Amino acid sequence: MPEDRPPADSSPLVRIGSKIPATSRLPGFLRKPVTNFESVQLLKNGLRRLKLHTVCESARCPNIHECFHRGAATFMILGNLCTRGCAFCAVPKGSPLKREFALDPDEPASVARMAQQMDLRYVVITSVNRDDLEDGGSRHFAETVRRVREALPQARVEVLTPDFCGDREAVARVLDAGPQVFNHNLETVERLYRRVRPQANYRQSLEVLAFARAYRPDVLTKSGLMAGLGETEEEVQVVLRDLRRSGTEVVTIGQYLQPTRRNMEVAEYVPPERYERWKEYGLAIGFRMVFAGPFVRSSYMAEMVSEGARKA
Repeated sequence: MPEDRPPADSSPLVRIGSKIPATSRLPGFLRKPVTNFESVQLLKNGLRRLKLHTVCESARCPNIHECFHRGAATFMILGNLCTRGCAFCAVPKGSPLKREFALDPDEPASVARMAQQMDLRYVVITSVNRDDLEDGGSRHFAETVRRVREALPQARVEVLTPDFCGDREAVARVLDAGPQVFNHNLETVERLYRRVRPQANYRQSLEVLAFARAYRPDVLTKSGLMAGLGETEEEVQVVLRDLRRSGTEVVTIGQYLQPTRRNMEVAEYVPPERYERWKEYGLAIGFRMVFAGPFVRSSYMAEMVSEGARKA
């Protein structure tokens, strides 16, 4: 893999490998107004009534006010505690021995009910990692997809799954439930995996995507990356090539922002023009859609991204 070195457009603010203090001011292109408090609170109240979680809240997404205001949310199932400790993620971690880790048997029906109440045309379902479960939680995941499809037969469903420890039967189980889009995030470049995703494996995640594409070629395959973790521009190009070889058709790339002081620090704030170069490169090597920019997240504007890929 290429060695760390400043990219052509580097400056004191965006030098690769340097640590940016938490007190540093965000560049202008990363400032987003916090508004729509009433609509955000209303949606949160509805979610709490059904004991549901969203990755928007648990991962402290900067787009939450915008998305909740337009009635969009990414449901996070299998509880709100994760068995892994990824350095970038704000989702709570805990011991599988805790009572809070018990699966809620009503959760699939509750997700379907909430999606129906929100009158969603596009439903995104993700989950925490549940390495403590024999099937990785895949049966629960599949049941949630089925319930949503029954409640909203006209809606499209996107799943953003964990790697299920590479268990192909678990991946197939979720695909058999009938989602239209299968998303599994690679998150970062291979060199940074040991630091960013110590309990995951870069090649294993690529194999999950390749299996999903081969098993259900009618399902759109998608993956996502974070920028600003210390990767080089060339390393991102390597990841894009690896994803294309796996059969992945859609990729999202967005800026990593440190969600809490416990998470790893931002290495750089990636300037907007670099996302444009990645987008051009990705489209040139065959992706149907590359959605890249400072505020892009894997589930952000998911319906628009899916529709754009279908028309490509």
